[in-house]
Amino acid sequence: MTRIDFYVLPGDQHRDADIFACRLAEKAYRAGLRVLLAVDDKTRANELDQLLWTFREDSFLPHAPQSAGENAAVEINCGEEPGQHHGLLINLRSDVPGWFSRFERLAEIVVQQPDALARSRTRFCHFRDRGYPLQSHKIN
Repeated sequence: MTRIDFYVLPGDQHRDADIFACRLAEKAYRAGLRVLLAVDDKTRANELDQLLWTFREDSFLPHAPQSAGENAAVEINCGEEPGQHHGLLINLRSDVPGWFSRFERLAEIVVQQPDALARSRTRFCHFRDRGYPLQSHKIN
């Protein structure tokens, strides 16, 4: 069963979530996991692609859009089927992909914005009511 972690950030911008997603992807990659970053559209995918190159000066995180078919350790998904991924799904979408349960872990990143908070609360209750193992982490 998929383990679900909610990371509650102090910021209120999607950029805060994207930067944290990069840090989390790097940590998972170094632990040997394949990572799929899910976003809503190609514009956000391009922004995240650029950020993965620049979020830290001393970091190299091999990544590619999932549509490129490169089978990178870290891939960015904007609506495609997840393919062979099963490690960590970092969800930056406004909804939860229907195929999330294929993954060992799902990371939900919560920013302090009213609509995002409401969606996160609904998701938490949905997962809890279905018996998924949940963890919540307050990030400072």
